[in-house]
Amino acid sequence: MVLDVDHEKKAGAAFFIGGAQFAVFMIVAEAVYPNYNVSENYISDLGVWGQTSAVIFNPSIILSGLLTLGGAFFTQKAFRKRRFSALIALSGLGALLVGFFPENTVLVSGVPVVHSIAALIAFIFGPVAAIASYRVTALPFKYFSVILGAGSLVALFLFLATFSSDFLGLGAGGMERMIVYPSLLWTICFGGYMMASAGQK
Repeated sequence: MVLDVDHEKKAGAAFFIGGAQFAVFMIVAEAVYPNYNVSENYISDLGVWGQTSAVIFNPSIILSGLLTLGGAFFTQKAFRKRRFSALIALSGLGALLVGFFPENTVLVSGVPVVHSIAALIAFIFGPVAAIASYRVTALPFKYFSVILGAGSLVALFLFLATFSSDFLGLGAGGMERMIVYPSLLWTICFGGYMMASAGQK
C-alpha cells in the first residue's frame, strides 16, 4: 500500500530519468569508442580513463547511481518497505562506484578490485530488486519484473560459470549485456509504472 503518492512519483521520476539517460549515453559512448564491439568489449571498457567515451560514460553511470539512490530514498518514504528500498539502494551504490572507479583504476595484480566488486553489487542487487518489486506492483507488471530479474540473474550465472567460457556464442560483452539490459529495462519501466500508478493502488 502506498503511503505517500508524491514520494512515489518522485521515486518513479528518478528511476526513469536515471535509467533512460544511461541507456542513451551508453549508446553514444559506444559510438565514439574506436572499433568498439558489443560482443568482445565489456560495457565498462567505455569508462576507461584515456578513452574519449569515458567523459560520456562515467558521468552518466554516476548520475544513474545517484538517481537510483534518490529513488530508493523516496521508495522507502512511499512504501515503508525497508528491505526492498535497501536492495534498490545497493544497486545504485554499485553503479555509482563503477563510475568513480573505472576498470583501469585501483589495480591489484592487474585486477580492478574496487570496480569488479562494484559491478558485482550492481549485477546482483539490481535483478534481486526487480524480483522483490513483486510485492509492491500489480498485475501484469509484477510478472514482467520477476521475469526480467530472473533472466538477468541467469545471465550473471552463465557469465561467471567456468563452463560457459564461450558465453553461448555471445562473447563476453554480449553476455554482460544480457545481465545489464533486463535490469536497466526494469528500472526504466518501474519508474514509469510508479509515476503512472501513484495513488491508484
